[in-house]
Amino acid sequence: MKNTIFVLSLLLLMTCKKSDDDAINNCNFLQNIGVNRTISLNLPQYSQLQFSTESVYIANEGNAGIYVVNIGGNFRAFDAADPNRTISSCSFLVKDGTNVSNTCEDQNTYNLLTGLSVDEQLPCALHEYRVTANGNELTISN
Repeated sequence: MKNTIFVLSLLLLMTCKKSDDDAINNCNFLQNIGVNRTISLNLPQYSQLQFSTESVYIANEGNAGIYVVNIGGNFRAFDAADPNRTISSCSFLVKDGTNVSNTCEDQNTYNLLTGLSVDEQLPCALHEYRVTANGNELTISN
């Protein structure tokens, strides 16, 4: 009886481990690129971040640039590359309101307020960066 319980427990643990590994392996499309960028909300190109649900794109950071969004006075920053696709010309996420989508055949769409996929459940959410606010300056880093 003890052997049966031990074997069943071992099988359960092995099954859980495999599922976790698969989920992690499916989210390895983006490179872990160092980001450390400070922006001023006083500058015209970032001034719209003073309003809730507004976002801006910052080029030349991360894998394909970064989207920064104001969520009720809190800020979030996401990589502009689709985390569920290998980096290619169509994996760049294009903004449409509060959503971003790739231009590939699958047209994966994500919500910039949550970082989660829209309509279809995908294995990976948007790659998020840390945002630290200090007065009218935001520092985006990982």
